Amino acid sequence: MRDVTRILKAIQAGDAKAAEELLPVVYDELRKLAGYKMAGEASGHTLQATALVHEAWLRLAGSHQQSWQNRAHFFGAAAEAMRRILVEHARRKRSLKRGGGAEREELDESKLVLTAPPDELLAVHEALDRLAMEDPAAAELVKLRYFVGMTMEEAAAAMGMAKRTAENLWTYARAWLHREIRGRP
Repeated sequence: MRDVTRILKAIQAGDAKAAEELLPVVYDELRKLAGYKMAGEASGHTLQATALVHEAWLRLAGSHQQSWQNRAHFFGAAAEAMRRILVEHARRKRSLKRGGGAEREELDESKLVLTAPPDELLAVHEALDRLAMEDPAAAELVKLRYFVGMTMEEAAAAMGMAKRTAENLWTYARAWLHREIRGRP
């Protein structure tokens, strides 16, 4: 493996062609290294060894600090890059934003029983007139969802819009009504 050290020295000397020679020479060893790293991961891991090699290569090749003294130094940097990629991947999977370790459960809106207190019902009704002046579509969606009890799919179909558009409009309308009913901060 003297080729690796020779190529690394050529890269350090500024030889542009040497950088192109490096990946084919080190790819198999990087793949083995990734395999060892992945062996310690839980089964069913969504990141594959090949993807780990490619991501590590992109980080190593894109690094402005490409001054590896020798083969061992290069593979040490590759191992560190793979470790960081695996840690970032694990953090993304466990982040609170994605529910942490909680199991995913679909919400069946048809099983929800909406019984609003009379005061809330009146407050929404009064605020709805003001919302209708600013955004008639949002007001119509609130009527269909809140007063009629339609699901998001039903309301979107009734209004002739995509479900995702209706969801965005629903989020906006709820925030607007909440601010209006509770009073501006």
